[in-house]
Amino acid sequence: MPPLLSNLKVIDLSRVLAGPWASQILADLGADVIKIERPGQGDDTRSWGPPFLKDEDGQDTKDGAYFIATNRGKRSITVDLQTPEGQALIKDLCRDADVVLENYKVGTLARMGLDYESLSRINPRLVYCSVTGFGQTGPRAAEPAYDFLIQAMGGLMSVTGERDDKPGGGPQKVGVPIVDLTTGVYAALGIVAALLRRAQTGQGEYIDVAMLDVQVGLLANQAMNFLLGNRVPRRTGTAHPNIQPQRTFSCADGDIVIVVGNDAQFAALCGMLGKPELAQDARYLSNSQRVRNQATLDPLLDAIFIGQTRAHWLAALKQAGVPAGSINTIPEVFEDPQVAHRAMLRHLPHPAAGSVPQVMNPLRFGSSDLRLDSAPPLLGQHTADVLAELGLSAAQIQDYRDRKII
Repeated sequence: MPPLLSNLKVIDLSRVLAGPWASQILADLGADVIKIERPGQGDDTRSWGPPFLKDEDGQDTKDGAYFIATNRGKRSITVDLQTPEGQALIKDLCRDADVVLENYKVGTLARMGLDYESLSRINPRLVYCSVTGFGQTGPRAAEPAYDFLIQAMGGLMSVTGERDDKPGGGPQKVGVPIVDLTTGVYAALGIVAALLRRAQTGQGEYIDVAMLDVQVGLLANQAMNFLLGNRVPRRTGTAHPNIQPQRTFSCADGDIVIVVGNDAQFAALCGMLGKPELAQDARYLSNSQRVRNQATLDPLLDAIFIGQTRAHWLAALKQAGVPAGSINTIPEVFEDPQVAHRAMLRHLPHPAAGSVPQVMNPLRFGSSDLRLDSAPPLLGQHTADVLAELGLSAAQIQDYRDRKII
């Protein structure tokens, strides 16, 4: 069967990461995503490198790794939105579009006549999603934001990193732009929800997605730890604040992660370690007791694990049914047999590089495939094709090129 969203046309005015991540999800699901870029420059992330994608001769192209990670499956056209002609082209594209996705500063597209109110008059069925740092309302609505800033403001860095009293203690940001990425997922979800409602009512919708809102929502259990327990959550390194033992353990030749999720698994862990009496100790009998008495439990476990290698413990933990694993580097992730089996890394044909590696969408469907045959586009690669679909002649397209409108 065709991909699930193969009947949709998406006009993607977004740049950098959160918006493009959302539109890449839609493209993977089959939507025709038309990415609007600035003539001569394109999305900011094209220049965010090194590293850059290399061509077939081994020379750097103009496309950085950030861009290659977030723009698979799209058609790129260049349009100068500052010109009346460019604005008219976007309006023409929106006449039969299903979705518009944008992440401009609040008010910018309204001044161009490309806001939801203006475009919905042209196309009442349009689903329009705005992604910003702080949302369309509030005292900081007009301010720019980036993932790092939102990780700090939204509380994530306050609970990420080693304890202040330990070596390396202090706040840390997550090693991937997690707020950007999660905002993209929420935006895609909101768009699909609005499309489902449109199928019932025939009316479009406006969606306001703020990165700060997303990060506050992601506080999840840590927010409830504060709201119910009235204590400010602190950094605990790799140790879980609510479940123990869940953390890293140092072995004779490196570290592993153990994730005990219930009392039965703790009993299995103790039996495997040759210390079944620990599971009967009143201090450790239940998870709540283990959390309260972590300071005494940790040294007992640490003294045991340091005595054998990672391979020894991982094999024993697997046999005991206790979730555990090594701390893989990025290369080791792609060498993992499970990751390889799930085909999470594929290579797609690319007009300049020959092929380009892509980390795949994790969704799998029983009777429908993802659309995974189109690499991230060159800047303006599809401009002539898309404008011809609008009815522009070759002469008109060349005239627009000559006047630097496209």
